[in-house]
Amino acid sequence: MMILSLPLALTLRFPSSLPILRRHSRYGISLRPPPLRATFSAAAPETHNSSKKQEKLITPRSQDFNAWYLDIIANAELADYGPVRGTMVIRPYGYAIWESIQDYLNRKFKDTGHSNMYFPQFIPYSFIEKEASHVEGFSPELALVTIGGGKELEEKLVVRPTSETIVNHMFTQWINSYRDLPLLINQWANVTRWEMRTKPFVRTLEFLWQEGHTAHATPEEAENEAIQMIDIYTKFAYEQAAIPVIAGRKSKVETFAGACKTYTIEAMMGDKKALQAGTSHNLGQNFSRAFGTQFLDENGQRQHVWQTSWAISTRFIGGIIMTHGDDAGLMLPPKVAPVQVVIVPIWKKDDEKTAVLKATSSVKETLQAAGIRVKLDDSDQRTPGWKFNFWEMKGVPLRIEIGPRDVSSGSVVISRRDVPGKQGKVFGVSMDPPILEAFVKDNLDAIQSSLLERAIAFRDSNIVDVSSYDDLKAAISQGKWARGPWSASNEDELKVKEETGATIRCFPFEQPQGTKRCLMTGDPAEEVAIFAKSY
Repeated sequence: MMILSLPLALTLRFPSSLPILRRHSRYGISLRPPPLRATFSAAAPETHNSSKKQEKLITPRSQDFNAWYLDIIANAELADYGPVRGTMVIRPYGYAIWESIQDYLNRKFKDTGHSNMYFPQFIPYSFIEKEASHVEGFSPELALVTIGGGKELEEKLVVRPTSETIVNHMFTQWINSYRDLPLLINQWANVTRWEMRTKPFVRTLEFLWQEGHTAHATPEEAENEAIQMIDIYTKFAYEQAAIPVIAGRKSKVETFAGACKTYTIEAMMGDKKALQAGTSHNLGQNFSRAFGTQFLDENGQRQHVWQTSWAISTRFIGGIIMTHGDDAGLMLPPKVAPVQVVIVPIWKKDDEKTAVLKATSSVKETLQAAGIRVKLDDSDQRTPGWKFNFWEMKGVPLRIEIGPRDVSSGSVVISRRDVPGKQGKVFGVSMDPPILEAFVKDNLDAIQSSLLERAIAFRDSNIVDVSSYDDLKAAISQGKWARGPWSASNEDELKVKEETGATIRCFPFEQPQGTKRCLMTGDPAEEVAIFAKSY
């Protein structure tokens, strides 16, 4: 048995509630899935008697963004709290979104020559100490194992916070010559960071991610690799998750501990806070020098390798929720949605049931054959109105309704999740396979584009160009992002953080032309930076 010697500083609170009755315009009163509020708090845990559950609605997003977010996670059945404070259990639907992310990224990684492998979760503490800035940056977040098999360990072990150290230990054994380079690997794993303030998906003690690690013969190759991977993340964010991230370089203050440069994709959430959604680090030779990771070059000289590391985590699921969700629940871009189309059969009399179910099964087979992820909800324990609300909450992009009259006319009713009410509903869509398939695919593409366009418009309307520190403070006080020229010192950057709560999110790759002067000092500046409050 392994015993973790760890501080316990967080409390998980999960108030319970009763199911909610919600009136649906077409089918009267319907039972809505029960919302469970998940609250990660430093206060003591509350206990609730199940016989005294309180009725609660989903908190409106405009009223309390954090409460809305937690309500969505519970009601859409994405995650639940774990028995250890600050942890979460990712439920099947939430994990299916993660699998969609994995499927896309795995293809891209392999297309660019990377191979998957796995490193141990336990890392000797001495490894962490080898790279000075690395241990300094991660020390407050480390979880340590001090006892194993009932005995005090000779050396304490770190539960993996990231893998640069153990990767270099192994690279040192595998790399001997320039012929062994480049070495390009990735692992899908869990990591542990002892966060003091947690938020499901966004920041938890344990989370899932992929982490890539590469070794190269030249600094140019390492830099190209770091840029290539942040480009892959950017493309994923735009084309799959419909999140218009801003890609750029982190400031020195915000650079990953042990890296020379950190590249990032920054996303604006629905509350206008920034979310660091993915990072790619050029590690230079910092870790290879610390671990003695060398190779014999073509001239017979021993050289230290040049390295990168890069990662995206389950935090991205939180980003999807906070970018696209509304007061009705989750809203998923079709390309990452576990279920793209839900079919709801409708009947009132037993003699209608057989024909309706036969028609819905046929439609399901048609769409599945076309490569569409489809769910037929043919359970008879719930009303159609309840099912409508349930699948809206889970963010399914399209809903198909089929009743007796639809069977008679050989047509279906289709509703778009992103367009509420009658405006998003189309009657009389033919069941003829070619017509139905084309209609569904066109609408899925339209939803994907609409969500991205909506997110771009929201982002752009909440970025303010500033030319002075007063302008910056005013923009941040309004909850917006501030974009302005910057060439000031690290001390000035920390001053901005202390006085406004905002940090430099990145120096965007896309820079405006023309001469610029630093908003803080008035000195010449080569780049603009984006400042924002963040998660």
